[in-house]
Amino acid sequence: MPSYETIAFRAQDCDGCMKCVTACAQAKSGADDPAQSRIQILGAAGKWELALCRQCGDPKCVSNCPSAALAKDAETGVVAWDADRCVDCLLCTVGCAYAGITRDARVGHVSKCDLCDGDPACVKACDRGALTLNTAARIHRRAAEREDLFAPGLAACQGCNSELLIRHTLRHVGPNTVVATPPGCIPGMGTVGYNGRTGTKVPVFHPLLTNTASMLTGIKRYYKRVGRDDVQVLALAGDGGTSDAGFQSLSGAAERDEPMLYICVDNEGYMNTGMQASSATTYGSWTSTTPVGERLQGKSTEAKNLPVVMMTHNCSYVATAATAFLEDFYEKLDKAIEVSKTGMAYLHVFAPCPTGWRFGSDRTTDVCRLAVETNFFALWDYTPDAGLTFTRPTGRPRPVREYLAGIGKYRHLSEGQVAHIQATVERKIAHLRRFERTGA
Repeated sequence: MPSYETIAFRAQDCDGCMKCVTACAQAKSGADDPAQSRIQILGAAGKWELALCRQCGDPKCVSNCPSAALAKDAETGVVAWDADRCVDCLLCTVGCAYAGITRDARVGHVSKCDLCDGDPACVKACDRGALTLNTAARIHRRAAEREDLFAPGLAACQGCNSELLIRHTLRHVGPNTVVATPPGCIPGMGTVGYNGRTGTKVPVFHPLLTNTASMLTGIKRYYKRVGRDDVQVLALAGDGGTSDAGFQSLSGAAERDEPMLYICVDNEGYMNTGMQASSATTYGSWTSTTPVGERLQGKSTEAKNLPVVMMTHNCSYVATAATAFLEDFYEKLDKAIEVSKTGMAYLHVFAPCPTGWRFGSDRTTDVCRLAVETNFFALWDYTPDAGLTFTRPTGRPRPVREYLAGIGKYRHLSEGQVAHIQATVERKIAHLRRFERTGA
């Protein structure tokens, strides 16, 4: 599939000036009337969201249109509207999750962004960098220009996204790094190497499940003592080694705000040793230790909300990320690297597992994206000074059942269990909003 252009929005850089809205209105109608703009900035100070066509790869407005008035241009990637075919049924507006296509009362039909033939007026009008015209190719090219510090010849399962995560993480962190990988999928796939050869171009060691954070603390303090305080210490750990056996050392390091970068790769279980449940395994999940039968219908308890637990420690930076949204991950990783020079940065990365979760190996990214779009896994970051900021809107989520439907470990769920999970997701989002900074 070609790498199409789209307009990306950075809510944290938006000040609500509405210059983009005015510029769009002028470009499309010749007037300053915001109602004539095809881009809208919604919300209040500090909580801005974007209503704009994202030119989706699989546009729901197109599939909802009964008259074929909407179609994605194979050359430009723009979802184009055909006035001659439109019957003004407005079903396209129902299908769009981004409020990117709406009815314009002035002209009597729907209107949407067409990227201004590749030179959008709204992007040029934004002087804060909150709007950028971008492509996936440009995003990945920025990472590809940096040295790949991970050796070839991995033993990962087909469809595993951990290789993608590790390679891009090490590209950003750089060669002046010591990596700790406690027992789990990441060392199992080759980061510690084979036959006496390392799997990375940087020092990597294999701590116990219980002491990853404390060992990194000691390593960092040693380098500081010998005058090499610039050495980055990095943990790449699974959810079991983070939320269970390794939590005591992680909690202590967080309490002291030790200068390190700790990344938890969350595939919701002990997948490397037989798909057993961990405290991060979600309610209702089938695992080898939470089977489905007459007496048990998957895991009967909720997952530990570890990112929130870490937020209530003394960490200088906490964030969630997902491999389906790599630009968001890159931005948070860059912040975390800077913060970890003086304090603790904790990144919790959602990483679906085709083998353990029982879905097709070609669907990893789709599953990951659906988890975010349904608010099952919300994307946010937090600092003690700025509070919590959602880095992807949570206001109009897709139903959680859409996420659960394609995953084998949830195949047995009853309607009551699905409703329970939906309610839990909504409750978690409401809880997170309590940590948002109001901007007052």
